[in-house]
This record gives sequence, C-alpha cells and structure tokens, in this order.
Amino acid sequence: MEKEVFDLANQLIVFATDYALDIVGALLLLIAGWMVAGWIEKRIDKVLQRIDRIDATLRSIATNLVRYAILILVMIAVLAQFGVQTTSIIAVLAAAGLAVGLALQGTLANVAASVLLLFLRPFKVGESIDAGSVAGTVREIGLFTTELQTWDGLFLMVPNSQLASTAIQNYSRLPTRRVNLVFRISYTDDIDKAVRVLNEILQNDERILDDPAHQVMVVELAESSVNINLRCWASRENYWSLLCDLTKQAKQQLDEHGISIPFPQRDVHLYHEEKQPKGMKTTASVPEIAIK
Repeated sequence: MEKEVFDLANQLIVFATDYALDIVGALLLLIAGWMVAGWIEKRIDKVLQRIDRIDATLRSIATNLVRYAILILVMIAVLAQFGVQTTSIIAVLAAAGLAVGLALQGTLANVAASVLLLFLRPFKVGESIDAGSVAGTVREIGLFTTELQTWDGLFLMVPNSQLASTAIQNYSRLPTRRVNLVFRISYTDDIDKAVRVLNEILQNDERILDDPAHQVMVVELAESSVNINLRCWASRENYWSLLCDLTKQAKQQLDEHGISIPFPQRDVHLYHEEKQPKGMKTTASVPEIAIK
C-alpha cells in the first residue's frame, strides 16, 4: 500500500514538473483572454452607441457575439498548450454547430429576423404599428419575439420572423397624417353650397395644417348621391380627435344649411292576385320592388 502511494506521488511530481509551465501559461492565457474579451466588448459597445441607427438590443447582441468568439479562440489556444489537436476540435465544433442549427432553424430564423429588424428599424419601442394580422404598440423588441400591446389593451407576443416577412404600417414614424372623409349629398342639393360649408369647417379648425393645403372636391356621382371628398393634414397627435370632430361638425353644419345626406331606402309594392272564372288561365301579378 505504501509503495502504491509512493508511486502515485512520484507520478504527480513528474507530471507537475513536466507540465508546470504549460499549466501556468494556460492560466495566464485564460486570464488575459478573459480581460481582453471584456475590454473589446466595452470598446465595441461605446462605438456602437455613437451610431443612432443601432438599437440597444442590437448592440448587446453584437458585443456578446464578439466576446464569446474571443473566449472560444482562447479556449482553443489553451488546449493547444497541452498538445491537443485543435483541428479536430474545430471540426467537432463545426459539426455540432451545424446539428444545432438544423435542430433550431426556426429559433435561429427568429434571431436573424431580430437582427434584421433592429438594423432596418421599421419600428421602435413605443411606436404603433399594423403588420397584417397583428397590430398594436411596441413594448419590447427581443432576440426571438416582439411584445405588443393591442389597441384594446391585450398583451401580444409575435415571432420576429413573422414581422420580418410582412409589410409593416408604422402610424408613429412620420409627424403628420392626412384626414380623408367622404360625405354624400342628395342630387337635389346645391353642390357649391355644400362645398362652401365644408370649407368653412376646415378654415375654422386650428388643428388643420396650412401646408399641405386642405381640399374639398366632388369625387363621384354615385348611384343615389353626390360624393364630396374632404382632405386635410394634421399632426399625428391630433389625427383621431380631428377625424371624429370633423365627422360630427360636417353632419351638423350640413343639416343646419338644409343639405341632406341620403341613405339607402327600399319601397316594396305588393299587388294581390285577382280571381279568374273557372276554366280560365290564372294570371298572377308579380310583386314590384322599387329601390331608391
């Protein structure tokens, strides 16, 4: 027993003597690599902060990728210190990366889409968007999903790959929006008078911008009405309140000036069947339907 312990101790002493420098060098390389990776990560983050188009989430992704890449290179260099064949390690890592990529291709697609969204920036946190089947205010742009709050206050989580592959309407990006309303008047009403009434409404509202100038024009002679289009521009913050107020004021002013707004009507005329003498051919009258 004592001989076995003595032999083990000798082996440990020989191993420590042969690989002492390698162990010390590996430890120093690990410490230096860790420090260098952290320093480069901070420097890249500071550089990216100066670029307005780079989002905070994209900065975090980019700096972390650089840091982990440096640490992987350091680990390979440490293994090379002990005579390990790094070529085989790189081949194994490449094969493992390919296997993981195939298994997580949906997840990786979301990661790639998040980088694309953060780089192109079709929307930012706090903006209101409509992306086809989903719409709401952006609360957070994550690595895999984007969190939205819908118009009625519901929480919605959307995969980034879905947002990256559809058309996005951003209601908050531009400072102004156009209000577009169509009012229908009867063919018997005075068109010039209706246009003048609607123009007066637009001229008296301070929320309407002077440039571009507002417009009131006849756009269609419809089946049962003359359609007048009202167009004006307002700031994004005043859009919804102005839209609702103009709709209400136009109805009130047109009524006050005796201009009617026609609505679909249907008149149904029924004719009763007349009794015919026996043996004569019966003729039934067809109901007449007149639509106004």
